[in-house]
Amino acid sequence: MNTGKKIPEWFTDARFGMFIHWGLYSMPARHEWFRGSQNVPDEKYRIYFDLFDPDLFQPKLWAAKAKAAGMKYFVITTKHHEGFCLWDTKYTDFKAPNTPCGKDLLREVVDAFRAEGIHVGFYYSLIDWNHPDFTIDCFHPYKNLPPEEKAAANAKRDMAKYRQYMKNQVTELLTNYGKIDILWFDFSYPRDDGNGKGHDDWDSAGLLDLVYGLQPDIIVDNRLDYPNPYALVTPEQYTPAEPVLDEDGNPAVWEGCQTFSGSWGYHRDETSWKTPKMCIQLLIDHVARGGNLLMNVGPTSRGTFDYRAIECLDAYAEWMAGNSRSIYGCGYAPFKEADGCRYTYNAKTNRLYVHVYSWPFHHLHLPEMAGKVKYAQILADGSEITFSENAESCGRTATPKGYLTLHLPDLAPKTPVPVIELFLK
Repeated sequence: MNTGKKIPEWFTDARFGMFIHWGLYSMPARHEWFRGSQNVPDEKYRIYFDLFDPDLFQPKLWAAKAKAAGMKYFVITTKHHEGFCLWDTKYTDFKAPNTPCGKDLLREVVDAFRAEGIHVGFYYSLIDWNHPDFTIDCFHPYKNLPPEEKAAANAKRDMAKYRQYMKNQVTELLTNYGKIDILWFDFSYPRDDGNGKGHDDWDSAGLLDLVYGLQPDIIVDNRLDYPNPYALVTPEQYTPAEPVLDEDGNPAVWEGCQTFSGSWGYHRDETSWKTPKMCIQLLIDHVARGGNLLMNVGPTSRGTFDYRAIECLDAYAEWMAGNSRSIYGCGYAPFKEADGCRYTYNAKTNRLYVHVYSWPFHHLHLPEMAGKVKYAQILADGSEITFSENAESCGRTATPKGYLTLHLPDLAPKTPVPVIELFLK
């Protein structure tokens, strides 16, 4: 079985990408799982297809926002669980060109982001609630049918035909849009009662052979329920407390996916939106534990970004303008973190970045750093920070043994998360 190649260095240097969840579910605006969670039948869901017309769609603006925010790659839902396809696929009529929109939306997004120098990634749902051969399971909109009716319906469905459909579509995606850097399959859910789906249902081995045969350098995620030594590990909606390790105990290449709010698709009435500061801290937290952050935007049905998403993207842009050096090319720091701080470390430049979540009054004590630092500065403006170490005095400059004490200005820099850059010896 073809397992591809080691994940390229550009990806771990980039550290920051944009996830885009967009489909017909943006019209009911009640979560991307709306059809499955609400058991919406085909005939009732059809209204969204018949009326889908993102007349304010500006992919160049999307790409510009991503670039300004410091995002180096993006991943877009070519097809989510609802089965609706953003591109002009030959294998279903359930696609954007057949809506009032009338065009290949994926093509315009790819062209816009690629023009900004942003790496291209595709999400492809293994699940498809629209396909007539996808068997009814625990997540399907028809999951609550009486057992006899469900069995009769599934007797008419053929997963072998659906597997071929997936392979045909993946071939289109990896053939017609140039070099694709990332392919994000979502997701497997094997169950002992047979009401889920796993690698046999997808023919995961065959899919991987197909993918790597078409695009040998592509990055593939770990959601195929199949062993792949070069799969990207993808924790969702949580930040690992420690660096992620592979089965052999070595650092894994991982990417956490997170949302600005509690939903991936556009959710009009969502109230759990993160603040800009929380979003910046999410990025730092991921890099500090050796991972990437894939931050999601769910565009509206008219093709715009929600104003709260724009506020957070603009906050990223402002913060990254002066502090991106603490993100790009950085990762886990092999040093004990000071209280109220997160560290990132660039091994190539031998610089340590102290992200101060809780600004102290004048003194910041860094454990186990005595004798290791030759210069310190506030990263955003390059202004020097003086320091002392192993001081014996119990007065103003007292420093615990083995610690290095930074002498900070009493007033924190006007930024959500100040960063101190340490030049190590």
